[in-house]
Amino acid sequence: MQGIILKGIGSFYYVLDDAGAVHQVRAQRKLRRERLKPRIGDRVEITPGEGEEDGWIHGILPRRNALVRPPVANIDVVVIVAAAAAPLPDLMMVDRLLLNARRSHIDALLAITKCDLDEGLADDIVNQYRGAACDPVKVSAVTGEGVDALRERLSGRVHALAGQSGAGKSTLINALYGLTLETGDLSRKIDRGKNTTRSCELIPVSCGGMVLDTPGFSLLETDVFDPVEIKDSYPEFAPLEGGCFFQPCYHASEPRCAVRDAVRAGEIDPKRHERYVELLNDMRQRWRERYD
Repeated sequence: MQGIILKGIGSFYYVLDDAGAVHQVRAQRKLRRERLKPRIGDRVEITPGEGEEDGWIHGILPRRNALVRPPVANIDVVVIVAAAAAPLPDLMMVDRLLLNARRSHIDALLAITKCDLDEGLADDIVNQYRGAACDPVKVSAVTGEGVDALRERLSGRVHALAGQSGAGKSTLINALYGLTLETGDLSRKIDRGKNTTRSCELIPVSCGGMVLDTPGFSLLETDVFDPVEIKDSYPEFAPLEGGCFFQPCYHASEPRCAVRDAVRAGEIDPKRHERYVELLNDMRQRWRERYD
């Protein structure tokens, strides 16, 4: 029998089979010997328990993708959430999450929440990411703006919400699916969000997909890799590849660079490019220090 892992508590896993039943199971020792640890979202082969006995996971099917933190697998799309109000949007975090999603072969969407509080800021964020292939959408859990459109884009897909604490991820999930996930108020003292999500769990939703309610996505760190590869995760740059004088071109400070020309012409948002250069310089430093 096959199913998908919805959550794990201690040494127990809860698997939804293809018939809609949930089974409490443990991982067989052979998986530990093979250094295979089940993750939320894994498609697994199980033997259900009989009576009060627990069942067993005896196989993990090949993963389409996998993340280390949080330890999840087979995510179809990550919805990156940024607020158009307090807390002020951390667009560098958005860029890092987009980078990580693309390198993990996960589709990404951008949801700008609280758009009813500052429509001008919401429009500015949309403009910055207009060429980033993340289909930015303005949403408001209060007015309902954009909620139906976002739900339609997520229909039938396994998805997770990522972004800084306080941006309204749990509130948005509640608005999308009529759930009652715990939400928290912003701390007035430090103007940062309180992380109200404590466990990692896949929740089947009405549109036929599943949403991952999880902490820690905002803490994702970018792995160390060759800095020249960063530009490959910027769809805005793709039509201009090969048009620069220097090959390869980092699109940072090189003369006769087609990407920099597009920035100056307003075809690529300058703030988005400025953060790209910052990410590039950070990766260059980490690349030099990788063996220290």
